[in-house]
Amino acid sequence: MSRIGVLGTGMVGETLSTKLVEIGHDVVMGARSAGNEKAIAWSERFPERAGHGSFAEAAAHGELVVNATGGVVSLEALRAAGAENLAGKTLLDVANPLDFSGGFPPRLSVVNDDSLGEQIQRAFPEAHVVKALNTMNCLVMVDPTRVPGDHDVLMAGEDDSAKREVADLLESFGWPPAAIRDLGGIGAARGLEAYLPLWLSLMGSLGTGDFNIHVAR
Repeated sequence: MSRIGVLGTGMVGETLSTKLVEIGHDVVMGARSAGNEKAIAWSERFPERAGHGSFAEAAAHGELVVNATGGVVSLEALRAAGAENLAGKTLLDVANPLDFSGGFPPRLSVVNDDSLGEQIQRAFPEAHVVKALNTMNCLVMVDPTRVPGDHDVLMAGEDDSAKREVADLLESFGWPPAAIRDLGGIGAARGLEAYLPLWLSLMGSLGTGDFNIHVAR
């Protein structure tokens, strides 16, 4: 069992937090304020292994920290979590820089020559940022069997031991080792995040989020 802090109380944060508790981890869900009603309600479902608190309290709790906040506010949320609470830890970044201020479809607030993953790594150089799971629906993240056949989860980051830790976590979610594809350094997050407009178009065309991509060769 590991201690994990999950930053974010939305659908992605709740789905990941629930899965992590179900497979035996001790999880604190973090929000802007320690009294967040959604975080409290979630933690009450799992009184033995779930807690709630501020972003800083969740990050301090975690041996591994998950950023499941909205991409346009992720840097702000991570600053609230505190660099000292992220230093030396694996920071699994599942967020996408989707800006809905102009309506739907959203635009990418970071694109082409930068990425949210890179911005996070620059802002918190002592954390080990790993970009992963951002290219799929949150239900598929924690249950790859929702999509039949072979399909892949992609990750990027600078620290090999952090990527190994994330790969182990992905395997515990049910991802086969052969489906976990390491794209190299955090610069690869540019492509991972830029895929989201296509993902949204596919979801609209298919009428479901239960799909994923597969690298065939």
